[in-house]
Amino acid sequence: MVSTGDVLDQLSSAERASAEDVPQAESLLDFGEREQKISEIIAGILEDEEAAFQPIATLYQDFQVRCRISKLAGGAPDLQTFREKLSVARAGVEKGEMDDGAWAQAELIASELPEDMRGVYLLLAKAAIAKAPCPGNIEIATAYGTRSPGRARWLLSHMEERGFLVCATDLRGNRIVTLTDLGWQTAPGDEAAA
Repeated sequence: MVSTGDVLDQLSSAERASAEDVPQAESLLDFGEREQKISEIIAGILEDEEAAFQPIATLYQDFQVRCRISKLAGGAPDLQTFREKLSVARAGVEKGEMDDGAWAQAELIASELPEDMRGVYLLLAKAAIAKAPCPGNIEIATAYGTRSPGRARWLLSHMEERGFLVCATDLRGNRIVTLTDLGWQTAPGDEAAA
């Protein structure tokens, strides 16, 4: 019979051997390429329509496998880093299309929200920066990881109660969201839009 200590020793040595096989980033150029590769891997995961509705543990496991397959320098980021990057990716934000200073403010405020709400806040920030219509309930629900438009409405109400945003409607009944800490506002958008 194998003791618990033997099993732990085997796991520990396997982890060390695995870590030794992972190439390490050697320069800032390698680091930039690594970040780009991580973004590509997450985008690949989100290409699957069902990915938005999978538990974070399932997505992270898939992410780790893809990182190993691509021989990502430095190995896969930890779960917390993955969650943060996933929130931004779910919001559909491309770093090149945003003003870095303004986007950094949005990310800072989003960090005050629970992890599952950050993607929705960033989705709304993206729309506000672009002066685009407020996303519909389906788009908000998907960024939140659900298919329920009612859950999206609840989420906006909850974020409004916490003071992160204010929802209003124009004379046509279209929703406008103001991000209070940033002073940004979306254009009017149909909440029933897909």
